[in-house]
Amino acid sequence: MLSIKNEGTTLAYTDEGSSTTVAPMVLVHGWGCDHTSLKAQAEYFSRTRRVVNLDLPGHGESDAPAEDYTMADYADDVAWLCAALGLHAPMMVGHSMGGNILLELSARHPETPGSIVLIDSVLFPSETLIEASAPFIAALAGPDFASAYRSGISRLHLITDEIAAHESVFAALPRAPQHVLAASFVSQLIGQDIVAAASGYKVPVAYVGSSHLLADLQKLKVLVPQLVTAQVLGAGHFSPIIVPDQINAMLARFAAVSGLLQLLTRRVMT
Repeated sequence: MLSIKNEGTTLAYTDEGSSTTVAPMVLVHGWGCDHTSLKAQAEYFSRTRRVVNLDLPGHGESDAPAEDYTMADYADDVAWLCAALGLHAPMMVGHSMGGNILLELSARHPETPGSIVLIDSVLFPSETLIEASAPFIAALAGPDFASAYRSGISRLHLITDEIAAHESVFAALPRAPQHVLAASFVSQLIGQDIVAAASGYKVPVAYVGSSHLLADLQKLKVLVPQLVTAQVLGAGHFSPIIVPDQINAMLARFAAVSGLLQLLTRRVMT
């Protein structure tokens, strides 16, 4: 992997492919994972465009300093990396917590993305879900946090997902230390103002859900009128790994029509 320092913190990433005719792509993984969870997308799209696939701070091979690990902090880090690498108006794809980060990035750094795709991100969690998460949050702060993490992640799979990939792909998770997992989970679940983050978007936005939808897309549509949505067939939360062909086809179609969607977005915003 490549690396770059941002105010003393090393960020690890891969940078593959090239093109002067299509927008680059930035891939942002989810909570407790690393760039390998979006490896299938990086390999596929780097055939036709430049693709940067990063390890978020505190994850994978990036440094994990003692910080707050909020969605806003992550958004600033990703925007900084885009600027440092000279990525102009990239198509930005975020899985799970990566989508929450991109929501924040688009609000804080509207000049950075050309378009964004959220894959099964938790948006507008219910009070019931937040209350039910209290024991899990406490477990993340305990001595057996890694087991708590894996138990929580397993609930996001379908039975067929377990057969296809659970043992081989997720056995090594989490790929982040305890202080990162605890802080970032709370931030994405209850510390982010989705309404403030999603209001006033001026770029095309897509949401790709799993078989068990984790977002209130009606609420999101009110805030983001240009939103387009899709849902994978027969896959749980880790659809980029379980059904990469479905995800890649959706991303490719979104990229192909992004120019038209940009025009429509401008009309909606005016």
